[in-house]
Amino acid sequence: DSLPDVVVIDSIQTLYDPDVSSAPGSVSQIRENAAALMQLTKRMNAATFLVGHVTRSGSIAGPRVLEHLVDTVLYFEGDRNHGYRILRAVKNRFGSTNEIGVFEMTSAGLQQVLNPSEIFLSERQSGIAGSCVVCAVEGSRPLLVEVQALVSKTSYGVPQRTSAGFDPKRLQLLLAVLEKREGLAMGGHDVFLNIAGGVRIEEPAADLGIAAAIASSLYDVPVDKYGVLIGEVGLGGEIRGVSRLETRLKECAKLGFERVIVPSKSLQGFVLPSNIEIIGVQTVSEVLELLLA
Repeated sequence: DSLPDVVVIDSIQTLYDPDVSSAPGSVSQIRENAAALMQLTKRMNAATFLVGHVTRSGSIAGPRVLEHLVDTVLYFEGDRNHGYRILRAVKNRFGSTNEIGVFEMTSAGLQQVLNPSEIFLSERQSGIAGSCVVCAVEGSRPLLVEVQALVSKTSYGVPQRTSAGFDPKRLQLLLAVLEKREGLAMGGHDVFLNIAGGVRIEEPAADLGIAAAIASSLYDVPVDKYGVLIGEVGLGGEIRGVSRLETRLKECAKLGFERVIVPSKSLQGFVLPSNIEIIGVQTVSEVLELLLA
């Protein structure tokens, strides 16, 4: 009989070895079964996929040795209320972990999204305060997504801070910078932040767009005409440089954006493209003066 080229185990937590005196899903069962599968499939020269559960914190359930045994660890992420899913590598012995795949669940099954930026921005409305577009690089792929902020006067003793798709601690940092360095009265307001499309953004280059969206909502001033905002915000209110600027600008131009705000530092020695207006800034104050004038 011919041997399989691919083996899929769904899931590793359900396998049971009678020689191991513990229940399925236990640390001992997972460790022994994973080791046995690894030896077997290597002799068969077959690629093996182990499907596993994750905990509430987002880590793989079971012993850490499972992650050490395998060559690659992939997370299939996504919001249950959206049709898009992101396949993200967190370990890869044979390649980069800085790559993602974007997929959409359709009637024909899971389909690759070839231009995720265009889809994530397809439902964006113009002229809405608190809405900005940021460009984050996930692996080698630039991703344009809409940042939505809603700032309202609080009716609670402690102002609410809610974030979907962005690190809540990073949001607190940006709010502190806006209050301390720019004089925005954030202490009396609830702040709600959402990355549209169910996407999660982890790159600091989204800081500037998020800060601008918050200020836009606070003052109820739309900032659409300034296109895309790119830059990391430091604790002193400075705008720090970002990597892969050329890649980001090409993506912005491809989707029809005519103006981009970027850190001045990133423009040093950079040949500016002719098909898009580049505005270099050094501080958050400059950006707010520009956007809210």
